[in-house]
Amino acid sequence: MRVGFIGLGSVGGKLAGSLLRNGVELRVHDLDGALVADFVERGAVAGGDPAVMMQDCDVVITCLPSPAASAAVVDAMLPEVGPGKIWMEMSTTDAAEVPRIAPLVEAVGGAVAECPVAGGCHRAGTGNISIYMGGDRAVFDQVFPLLTKMGRRVLHTGALGSASTLKVMTNYLATGHLLMLCEALTVMKAAGLDMATTYEAIAVSSGTSFVHETESQLILSGSRDVNFTLDLVQKDVGLFQAIAERCGVDLEISPKIIEMLTEGQRVLGERAQSDRMIELLEGATGLDVRADGFPMELIDEEPEEPGYEVVAAR
Repeated sequence: MRVGFIGLGSVGGKLAGSLLRNGVELRVHDLDGALVADFVERGAVAGGDPAVMMQDCDVVITCLPSPAASAAVVDAMLPEVGPGKIWMEMSTTDAAEVPRIAPLVEAVGGAVAECPVAGGCHRAGTGNISIYMGGDRAVFDQVFPLLTKMGRRVLHTGALGSASTLKVMTNYLATGHLLMLCEALTVMKAAGLDMATTYEAIAVSSGTSFVHETESQLILSGSRDVNFTLDLVQKDVGLFQAIAERCGVDLEISPKIIEMLTEGQRVLGERAQSDRMIELLEGATGLDVRADGFPMELIDEEPEEPGYEVVAAR
């Protein structure tokens, strides 16, 4: 298939890189010309604007920062959509947005695959990230070869909208544990515990998580650069809160997380790295929650292997 990729940011650039690295002939587009130029140097083709991309490609993948950005790109591509064309949405977006747009694409003969990713930016760059796919099973089968070049574990989640719903749920859970880890590490520091020992105590316990095994290391090293910013975290938690409100579920923790993130943005900056939330507690307590021996950046050491489908037990 002729493949186009729109959105070469912190996640999209890594996913597009995996396609290129695995032999896919790729056309690329981004508002940042420098990102496009970098991909051209690596063997991709500058794809032009979104309409040209859809005209020239069988599949166009979008990985963009907001639902509004995705909607604008699809609106530009729509006149060039026709039978055999596929739009793959890999952005983290409002769960209601893809089902809203999909009929417009399908009405002119196109197909839609909703494919958000989960598992950390560092794994997006190695082809080891996980991918959810919402949409018709026949479309899943068509795009599966591309998904397995970008990700390790691929889960078909059901109808359009299901993948985005699950994606924002996982980001909500990750954010909650990040904030809890910031508090836990600070309290252990205040209690006089060794930070390296504290890290290992969490890692071998029922309190561990993917977030601890990755972001806690960057907190303790002082790097605090997980390549995921507070504006994106705030967006994702807000999307989860919106799902809860649409479903009539009153939450207590989610609004508090949004409040904490808002304060973090006020103090640290709208686009500060999310793991810098620890600095609010450091500022309030006068403590320095760092330790020697932890990495300044996350490196995925899992060997790249072909992806496979994860089948839910029923």
